[in-house]
Amino acid sequence: MSLRIGVGTDVHAYAAGVPMWLAGLLFPDEPAGLAGHSDGDAAAHAACDALLSAAGLGDLGSNYGTDQPEWADANGVAFLTETAARLAAAGFAVVNVSIQVIGERPRLAGRRAEAEAVLSAAVGAPVTVAGTTTDGLGLTGRGEGVAAIAVALVSD
Repeated sequence: MSLRIGVGTDVHAYAAGVPMWLAGLLFPDEPAGLAGHSDGDAAAHAACDALLSAAGLGDLGSNYGTDQPEWADANGVAFLTETAARLAAAGFAVVNVSIQVIGERPRLAGRRAEAEAVLSAAVGAPVTVAGTTTDGLGLTGRGEGVAAIAVALVSD
């Protein structure tokens, strides 16, 4: 057995008129969601990129690109579930995933355990979620959007 590490990043701008999905959760009280071909869940998308990278299976765009209409408006949890299935089919097992969400809103602290449970169930392995701000710096600090960085460990 060997272990492999992958890193994934994702960034989405805020968009009025769409629901806010982040870390597999709906935040119904947010005034804007995240723009994207799908639900814009930057945390779930970064986790997918990390998993795909660790397994050498490409990235989010090559697996679920905008040229694939069946993934339009898809939920981040659906991407994670399918990504875990693709890794399993390629002979990999997910050991764990760690996600760092960077943004001013929504606040994740009060729903961290819920997010970790939802994402862990989708992946079939432990997923941890942490949140931070950039103290007013950069696109996230100016309130333009949300970024996420994820690291995944898989075994073959």
